Amino acid sequence: MNERLIEITEINPSALFGVNNRYLQIIKEHFPKLKIVARDSQIKVFGEAEIIDEFEKKLQMLVDYFHRFNSIDENSVERILLLNSQEELNKELGDNAILVYGINGKIIKAKTKNQQEMVKALKKTDMLFAVGPAGTGKTYTAVALAVKALKEKEVRKIILTRPAVEAGENLGFLPGDLKEKLDPYMQPLYDALRDMIPYEKLESYFEKGVIQIAPLAFMRGRTLNDSYVILDEAQNATHIQMKMFLTRMGLNSKFVITGDPGQVDLPKKQASGLKEALVALKNIPEISIIHLDDTDVMRHRIVKRIIDAYKVIDGE
Repeated sequence: MNERLIEITEINPSALFGVNNRYLQIIKEHFPKLKIVARDSQIKVFGEAEIIDEFEKKLQMLVDYFHRFNSIDENSVERILLLNSQEELNKELGDNAILVYGINGKIIKAKTKNQQEMVKALKKTDMLFAVGPAGTGKTYTAVALAVKALKEKEVRKIILTRPAVEAGENLGFLPGDLKEKLDPYMQPLYDALRDMIPYEKLESYFEKGVIQIAPLAFMRGRTLNDSYVILDEAQNATHIQMKMFLTRMGLNSKFVITGDPGQVDLPKKQASGLKEALVALKNIPEISIIHLDDTDVMRHRIVKRIIDAYKVIDGE
């Protein structure tokens, strides 16, 4: 009789196995020729090697399902156990427009035409500029795509960065250490992540460095391999910062640069690195540029009218 030890590291085993191990019991009934002993994150399996292989494959499918949806139920367990392959599971998950399932099963998808264009562009190219006014979902969509890539193991880490530019306020007078001073600038990124990843899992990702959030200056000197990297508020990056960031790109990485060229907070004599990059890189076929507009605004309906009103003032 063969023995195999399997470790569950990606999710909470008690959540996967259900209340009073109800789901684990269903799994055991599906594999009557195996002896399955679960303790904490470890599972010992005894039986024929071929059947243990099948058990391990099905267990991974259950873990992948839970990892994507942040939950699982009895019907899903039974259905997945009857599937033959990961490919069948992918078909079972259905709608390609759905990027991830967030907290409490919240469906997060690319809702507008230009958001969907962002998704298509990143399938074809490894670098994407997504530019447009506030509220068009460019950052949120980019973060959802990053979480999707991490869950599907296309990358090993997510790196989110912003220029720490003072939008009319003084960073030096904010209380606390450097992290506490910078956190308010990063809050939109935290908010998006908290919509998509359970709290405990997100904290674990932060602790292990699987997800990193840092000001743009901290990117200097790094080579970012196997990473999904988002530069947010890129209109506030200088020429030097933008060039530095774009040349950090390593192997098997995706770079997404988001920003609003109409909301530059740099000193008047300082050129926006985003505006320069959009001109300099527009003819490189390996780089996609998507322009979002007021038709993509997903905030309160009044936001679209505010954007229209300011177009008049700004002479657009």
